[in-house]
Amino acid sequence: MLDKILGKKKNDKDSPPNLRKNGKSDSDVGERLKGVVGKITGKGGSDNPDKKDEPKKTSDKKPSERKIPKPMPKPRIKPRDKPKLKTPPQKPGSVKKPGGFSRRVPEEDQRTLIGAAVFGIILIVIVGAGYYFLVYQPYQETLNAAKNTKFNEVDSYFKGALALYPEKQSLLAQIDAAVTPEEALAVDVLGPATAAWREYQLQQLKEKRDNYGRIMIVYSAEEQKNVLMKVDTAQKFIQQSDATVLANMELQTPDTVAVPIIITRLQAAGGLVTVGNMVDVYLRTAADNNTTATTNTSSPKISGATVLAILRAKDSGVIDAYITRSQEISINQMIQSSTQDQKSTSDVEQLLRAAASRNWNEAEINSLLQSYGWRLSDFERASNLGELDAQYLVLLEVPREDVGFLIQNMDSVILTVPTQQAPTWMSKELQRIYG
Repeated sequence: MLDKILGKKKNDKDSPPNLRKNGKSDSDVGERLKGVVGKITGKGGSDNPDKKDEPKKTSDKKPSERKIPKPMPKPRIKPRDKPKLKTPPQKPGSVKKPGGFSRRVPEEDQRTLIGAAVFGIILIVIVGAGYYFLVYQPYQETLNAAKNTKFNEVDSYFKGALALYPEKQSLLAQIDAAVTPEEALAVDVLGPATAAWREYQLQQLKEKRDNYGRIMIVYSAEEQKNVLMKVDTAQKFIQQSDATVLANMELQTPDTVAVPIIITRLQAAGGLVTVGNMVDVYLRTAADNNTTATTNTSSPKISGATVLAILRAKDSGVIDAYITRSQEISINQMIQSSTQDQKSTSDVEQLLRAAASRNWNEAEINSLLQSYGWRLSDFERASNLGELDAQYLVLLEVPREDVGFLIQNMDSVILTVPTQQAPTWMSKELQRIYG
């Protein structure tokens, strides 16, 4: 009976149950039970009264041939739909305990760890402070000192006409970007400054030269000093000097004055200077013991003064010379003697007057007295005998700014001859000595 209700056949006893039905057999059983109850009671299993007399059509298909519906996919839980974990509510009257590490570490160990952490922080602070004050700060002071040194060097070279030179800003930026004192000190300042100043001074040399091919160099390092030079000499000087000299000098067009001074032979470079020689002027001061001594300076007051004329006092022009040469020869009691006398008496000053008045032959007197004073001094030099009390009048060409100094200190100046610009006789002697 149950087999008929379930719709099973006898041949299906040994067949295995269909597991793919997925719970649909309950609904089939319910429908069949309704059909059996309808047959017994005479009512159809349908709720529609219009169809109760119609015979119910049974399915001709076998239960195994019925379509099995596909199982519905289970809904997937999205991440946002995941339930959030909530802490369980705290029971009333319970004391909340700190969680995590403190639950597993005893209180004594906690104190030990806290003390170690505090000690570690203090140690870090001490080490950091020691490093700052003992290492970092002295290093920064050394670095700043090196940078300041180079900054001052740049300012000392790039000044005046080159104060706004573009290379200056480049050097300052290079020094400021240095991270070590060695890197800051390694910045080359002298080389670019020397190249810049040479270019500028050579350009000024072409513009400031005078009609006689001269230039005046105004040097103002410790004290101002004026030097007259030829253009060729000044050009060589500029090519051989660096920025330490070129940055402290200025080229100007010569503004000179011829100043006559009367000095002794000692002051006049021994009387061994002639027209065209270059001399340096030094100043000597009186000492307490009424002796003279040169000032403690290695630089002259006036450099490169030109001797335009030199006159020796007329006392040196009085000539009264007498030379007698005698010779005796004795042969067999025969004596032969010869005597030669040579006498010269003249006054050079009177001869000059006669030549100037054109009473005598001017060409003859000129040939006799040409450079008489200089030749006299040169003969005295060669013979190592001379008139040391002679006085000289020297006409010097000096810058206009030095005229007052030279006039006020006429009795205290000394003229010296630099060996680099030595006269002919001095060059010959130096060549003979050091040849």
